[in-house]
Amino acid sequence: MAKEKVKEFDTVNDGTHAIHKFGVGDFLMMAFLVLLCLTCILPFVHLAAKSISSNTAVMQKSVVLWPKGINMDAYNTIFEDGSLVRSFGFSVMVTIIFTAMGMVACICAAYPLSKKRLKGRTFFTFILMFPMYFGAGLIPTYLLYKNLHLLNTMWVLILPLIYSAYNMLIMKSYFQSTIPDSMEEAAFLDGANNFQILFRIVLPLSKPILATLALFYAVGRWNAYADNKYYTTAEGLKLVQYKLYQLVASATEAQTATLSEAIEVTSTPEVLQAACIMFTTIPIICIYPFLQKYFVKGVMIGAVKG
Repeated sequence: MAKEKVKEFDTVNDGTHAIHKFGVGDFLMMAFLVLLCLTCILPFVHLAAKSISSNTAVMQKSVVLWPKGINMDAYNTIFEDGSLVRSFGFSVMVTIIFTAMGMVACICAAYPLSKKRLKGRTFFTFILMFPMYFGAGLIPTYLLYKNLHLLNTMWVLILPLIYSAYNMLIMKSYFQSTIPDSMEEAAFLDGANNFQILFRIVLPLSKPILATLALFYAVGRWNAYADNKYYTTAEGLKLVQYKLYQLVASATEAQTATLSEAIEVTSTPEVLQAACIMFTTIPIICIYPFLQKYFVKGVMIGAVKG
């Protein structure tokens, strides 16, 4: 009898029992997930194929998932012009500074609010969460930035958005659910202060949430261009996404798209758009695999409780 139970237990552990129970519902779920993945992957593959295809093949709508008539003129135009490359470098600098300052602001807000010993914690939490539900609007915000002399500077793209109530709430919940109070109490008994506990205990144990929120900050800043459109006018302050927006808009209206007045684009607007989209998207795609394991852990916060 005992041997039969052990055998049954081993069968469940090695996964064969689960395989035998694979039914129609599981198949439909897997098929749905595959289709969902394809809706994300296929458009990217289609753009990549168009970006290196000949103008004739693209205009004939014959390019689907495989390039026809390999042609790198669109990418050559991007690098020869230089304006999109300069905007790319500026975007990288702004994104790095923004992500670093945003993480510092998020940690400084989330860690104290996660501690019950902080007096007035409820009041401060309410004050910091209030902007999540209400905003002043575009015109008052513009006038405020003008009075602060932030307009047409790099800092108007960084300082107003470094604090995120949503990110702060996620990090605060992670600290409360993951870092045990007994560990901090032991550190206090050993003579450690709040800063030592934060840098030597809390942050090393919080790599998943730090990587997740850093990715949120970086992707959010990299893809945004509305503030760049409203609050800056200098050519040197254009982010790569705003440059791409202008390019797509001008290419839609004109028969021959131009990146700048200095150089004319020989590719068709559709090929140029595809090449520029690939040029601005690939950096984020290259970064994600290195943060994937932390990202998966971070987004699962609160989903499973042991």
